[in-house]
Amino acid sequence: MFSRLRSDIQCILDRDPAARSTWEVLTCYPGLHAVVLHRVAHGCWNHGFKWLGRFISHLARWFTGIEIHPGAKLGERVFFDHAMGVVVGETAEIGDGCTIYQGVTLGGTTLYKGTKRHPTLGKDVVVSAGAKVLGGFLVGDGAKIGSNAVVIKPVPAGATAVGIPARIIPSKAGESADVSGTEPKFNAYGITQDDDPVSQALKGLIDNASGQEHQIALLWKAIEQLSAQQPMQMPQDAARSERFEADKFNQLVGK
Repeated sequence: MFSRLRSDIQCILDRDPAARSTWEVLTCYPGLHAVVLHRVAHGCWNHGFKWLGRFISHLARWFTGIEIHPGAKLGERVFFDHAMGVVVGETAEIGDGCTIYQGVTLGGTTLYKGTKRHPTLGKDVVVSAGAKVLGGFLVGDGAKIGSNAVVIKPVPAGATAVGIPARIIPSKAGESADVSGTEPKFNAYGITQDDDPVSQALKGLIDNASGQEHQIALLWKAIEQLSAQQPMQMPQDAARSERFEADKFNQLVGK
């Protein structure tokens, strides 16, 4: 029990730069309190004390602002960061190392009891603020859900889902939300510059405009070089033109 609590505290220290000490995390982080109280409620639920489990869950919601149904399953090192307004449904499953931000809903789209109505998050999934993951499907290991995304279909491992309804951005080799190792790959809120298709489109436009500016600069340079050479050729051209006009005038006068 205490080893698991230490693991929960350490994962918060790893992922939140605002966390300064173990004591601060233990006393001032409602996400940790919600996870600890959920374990008690979940134990009551699994042992047949349904009402007691719901009541503990209700108290946890009142104290922390995080509503986790006692039937939901949470893995190790799950971090609810700034998680006011989070709702986790009865059949939801959250894998090890997941991070969930404020306003997230892991909800269902059906009313049939006894069915898998809520999503399953794999390991090291990041669900950003305001996201809605609705349905009994799987979000793969290392996937990221963008802020305010509405996800209604499975997300492959390592991929990113953004938009309403969510669009799936395939993963890049070796990238995930894993925080293990000496150099963590964890991205706060699950967002990097390469994940946003709008920013990628704008980057393409900027690169294209930059290329055109370079071509225009080369053209201007060539024109300036030609202009510098033109005055040396002008007297000869002018002389030819004057002789041509004079010959034409003489021919007319002669007639």
